[in-house]
Amino acid sequence: MSREHKPRNNFCGRTRREFLWEAGGGFGSVALAGMLGSDFFASQAHAADGTTPFDSSQFVSPLAPKEPQLPAKAKSVIFLFMYGGPSHVDTFDRKPELERLDGKTIEVKTFGRQGKKNQGRVVGPKWDFQKYGQCGKEVSDLFPHVATCVDDIAFIHSMYAESPIHGSALLMMNSGRILSGHPCLGSWATYGLGSVNENLPGFVVMLDPSGGPISGAQNWTSGYMPASYQGTLLRTKGEPILDLEPVGGMTRSMQRRLLDGLAEYNHQHEVTRTSNSNLAARIASYELAYKMQQHAPEAVDLADEPQHIRDLYGLDNERTRDFGQKCVLARRLVERGVRFVQIYSGGNHNDHNWDAHGDLEANHNKHAGDTDQPIAGLIKDLKQRGMLEETLIVWGGEFGRQPTAEYEKGTGRDHNAYGFTMWMAGGGIKGGVSVGTTDELGSRAVDDRFHVRNLHATILQQLGLAPNRLSYFFAGLDQKLVGVEGAEPIWQVI
Repeated sequence: MSREHKPRNNFCGRTRREFLWEAGGGFGSVALAGMLGSDFFASQAHAADGTTPFDSSQFVSPLAPKEPQLPAKAKSVIFLFMYGGPSHVDTFDRKPELERLDGKTIEVKTFGRQGKKNQGRVVGPKWDFQKYGQCGKEVSDLFPHVATCVDDIAFIHSMYAESPIHGSALLMMNSGRILSGHPCLGSWATYGLGSVNENLPGFVVMLDPSGGPISGAQNWTSGYMPASYQGTLLRTKGEPILDLEPVGGMTRSMQRRLLDGLAEYNHQHEVTRTSNSNLAARIASYELAYKMQQHAPEAVDLADEPQHIRDLYGLDNERTRDFGQKCVLARRLVERGVRFVQIYSGGNHNDHNWDAHGDLEANHNKHAGDTDQPIAGLIKDLKQRGMLEETLIVWGGEFGRQPTAEYEKGTGRDHNAYGFTMWMAGGGIKGGVSVGTTDELGSRAVDDRFHVRNLHATILQQLGLAPNRLSYFFAGLDQKLVGVEGAEPIWQVI
């Protein structure tokens, strides 16, 4: 018996498997599956003989803009994540007592990754502090550019979290939990509000050139929510999104025809399987990718940025170029309606990020020097465009650092999740204020202590989302970013 393959008489003379492969055009790795709900496909009246043409213009995305629950002050968020844990006592939380006790071994309780310690050698600040702005805020010489923006910034000096370990602390800062599998902050924002621009992702993540943070994509996952709400990795060099370009020789008209035919064939497969949305979600991701092929390259093209903007962000300086490009790109994305942008400073391990266990000076000089001018440039650029009031900027890491040396020799500091600094600017946040305090050595928060969930509640509140009412039903509970027990915003900065 002959086993010669005879292709079926399918669309374009292709088998369904060939059809899937070609129509994908390399979109498989785009983190946008589930961009559209399966109910769209179920609502399309395609006849079995294909007499009703497929109309891609009728897609209704779950990322379509939604009305906020509360009066909104911010439309978008830019989260500047200093991965590894910047030292609060060396940046924005001056402790004169550390200067006095520098080099002395004292009795002090600290809580780091190595557990509890009752004694340690004090490491005094390695940078001088100066007063800036009308508010007179003291900022170290690590951030001379950001220091010029203090009247637009609210500093929160009494943050605390539950874990001094990078992996779980990152998850806590991003999702409000120390365990993986929960939606992150960007997912909650896009779930609650959608995105103004449906030709671009609603939630974008940009990583450091040295790599991503520990736990990887768990930090921008949508967890138990549909995949449409997870973060999309965007690059400032080369293809903005990997595998976005179509295969060689594929024209737009050919691709449109293939996608329409693919959707029609899969609709026939799906109508008897309405409880399974995976197929519709996969095809929907092709639709968004098709749109992004035209719109993403323009959004990330910085060629039309004038010289004064390049100077403001430090784009022509080799040291600040990479982070500066990401900050400019973040501004361009929120201008185009992207809801949530997260930029990582630092990646990989050890001194590739802010994790200053050994040489504190070398570590923080590098990372602050890479980011200081671009961050200040972002604040000033948004302000001069009239966008700062509707764009919320958040700065910080997963925790801070200890006031004492980690090792017998050296200036490195261990992790400190019991007292650290975050700051916020724009988006209706009060400028020139500082709230909360750590003790005289900066080892733990003592007054007006704010958990990470309070920070999350503040971000949601400014976006017009009620932190204690925004929920997603999963595992028998109305799950919330701030936990089922809820959390209040940091009212002092609103």
